[in-house]
Amino acid sequence: MSTAAAPRASRQSIKWAYPRWILIAVLQLGLIALPLFERLQVQLGGQEVTLELVPVDPRDLLRGDYVILNLAAGRLPANLAVEGQAIDRGDRVFVGLEKDEAGLAQPVRIATRRDAAGPLALAGTVERAGPDRIVIDYGIDAFFLPEGAGRRIERLPAERVQLVIALSGDGRSVPIRLLVDGEPFKSDAAF
Repeated sequence: MSTAAAPRASRQSIKWAYPRWILIAVLQLGLIALPLFERLQVQLGGQEVTLELVPVDPRDLLRGDYVILNLAAGRLPANLAVEGQAIDRGDRVFVGLEKDEAGLAQPVRIATRRDAAGPLALAGTVERAGPDRIVIDYGIDAFFLPEGAGRRIERLPAERVQLVIALSGDGRSVPIRLLVDGEPFKSDAAF
């Protein structure tokens, strides 16, 4: 009886081993795909907005050149804060944007609630909040380029370089392409 039961138990464990491994593989793929899905969701469904920036060019040994993006909207006057909304370090904020005559999105207000920021708003986290200036991190900190292209961007005056982002309705953003003198320099878009 014990000899016959052993092969049956072995067959049962083998029978359930494959579904377990498949489930584990699907879960791992899901965890890997989630950030990509979120990025694609913003990129495909978001509105394109052009921002001013000041680039700095380091190197990444594994990925080639990249430009550190220092957004002009990263350091804002404290008087842009919506009246009655206290803004402190670590707060999630929404920077209301309006396009100027040149088509560049300019910050016009800082709010702690999405609805108070206006129709076009970029979400970020306050790094420093002082009486005169608020420093905000938007999570858009690098743009990868082909090897050698970073030096070209590094040599350009800041006013010649802009960043086009996809901006979702809830304020999430992803970089899409760099512009030099209004013309596409390099695209980081998936499509």
